[in-house]
Amino acid sequence: MPLGHIMRLDLERIALEYVVPCLHDIGFCYLDNFLGEVVGDCVLERVKRMHRDGELADGQLAGPSRGVAKRHLRGDQIKWIGGTEEGCEAINFLLTLIDRLVMYCGSRLGKYYVKERSKAMVACYPGNGTGYVRHVDNPNGDGRCITCIYYLNKNWDSKLHGGVLRIFPEGKSYVADVEPIFDRLLFFWSDRRNPHEVQPSYATR
Repeated sequence: MPLGHIMRLDLERIALEYVVPCLHDIGFCYLDNFLGEVVGDCVLERVKRMHRDGELADGQLAGPSRGVAKRHLRGDQIKWIGGTEEGCEAINFLLTLIDRLVMYCGSRLGKYYVKERSKAMVACYPGNGTGYVRHVDNPNGDGRCITCIYYLNKNWDSKLHGGVLRIFPEGKSYVADVEPIFDRLLFFWSDRRNPHEVQPSYATR
């Protein structure tokens, strides 16, 4: 059986049997070992090169302070990537797989039917206690439905390095902590159902 067909079947099953039910039941889910070590390393090396070459700029705040960089509120450095840029083949492969996963969710996402995505945001927290205070990705209904985050941190120890993504599910009495470990893909609703924060990082994240 062709590899592409196996991948299609696997992604479709993951979407329908795991991603969709989790989003509806608890509002988020994650997949570990998504790309595998070899391809994940290719993505990591490209992002490291962007960081090393100074291609990342301070993240900006949306809302009333739109376009303003305030390091005490948001400490990441970012770059928007389409995936077709030179040297971004591994990133493009990752984006293609994520696109397929979301496509297979189809009309099963409640009132949402995702037809397109924004560019991908490459983000790096440079350590020194930088994080991102509690916020909502899409507080104003701008069309964003699902946030997908792919983590690239090898040998990450959250007790030592911090950097946990903490989700505060709307109407729930608990919080959910997601460690930013290598080759983990996270999905969650982008709207007010999932306020979240990036806790201070004490290593490059």
